[in-house]
Amino acid sequence: MGYTKRLQRSASRRCFQRLGGYSVNKIVVVTGTPGVGKSTVISRAVEKLRSARTDCEVINYGDFMLKIAKEKAGVTDRDEMRKLSFDIYQDIQKEAADDIARVAERKLVLLDTHCTVKKPEGYYPGLPRWVLERLRPVTIVVIEAPPVEVLGRRTKDAKRRRDKELLAEIEEHQQLNRAIAMAYAAFTGAAVRIIVNKDGKLSDAVREMVDTLR
Repeated sequence: MGYTKRLQRSASRRCFQRLGGYSVNKIVVVTGTPGVGKSTVISRAVEKLRSARTDCEVINYGDFMLKIAKEKAGVTDRDEMRKLSFDIYQDIQKEAADDIARVAERKLVLLDTHCTVKKPEGYYPGLPRWVLERLRPVTIVVIEAPPVEVLGRRTKDAKRRRDKELLAEIEEHQQLNRAIAMAYAAFTGAAVRIIVNKDGKLSDAVREMVDTLR
């Protein structure tokens, strides 16, 4: 797509937003470290949106990529997909992003994905440049929870001597998610929304999510 065409689509999107409607390519990226309750918040918010007759779809980016990888490269699971050559993996990422953008031309898409990916050697951005430039999300939602609550949700039998280490890792991961989300926003022009899902306050988190999506 040419530069002029991209500008036209961007202007169209801003116009629709000002009018209170859903624009072409209405994609909201939803992220959160494991244990924050992301899936629960998303599912409850979608229930409320659909009850209000809002056409929306939740897409897991990893699942979407795997479906394409099975068709194009004959892989059977995510482990095999991660072993593909960089060029093939990148092509799958691009095709998945293009397909998701087409879905978003018809309805609101909540893209469930990772803001950052933690590996032994460090953290990687979950959405590289060539994916973001295809998706052009309008909002990036980062769901968080107090680290001690995240730890409790992940495991009920963590060793006491490991608690402080794990809490520090969770806090670090959430801080990096915020930083990377802002970097994504700087590249795409998206807004960033932080939603805290505390124990016993799920309804508040869901309400914030619904308000963000309307």
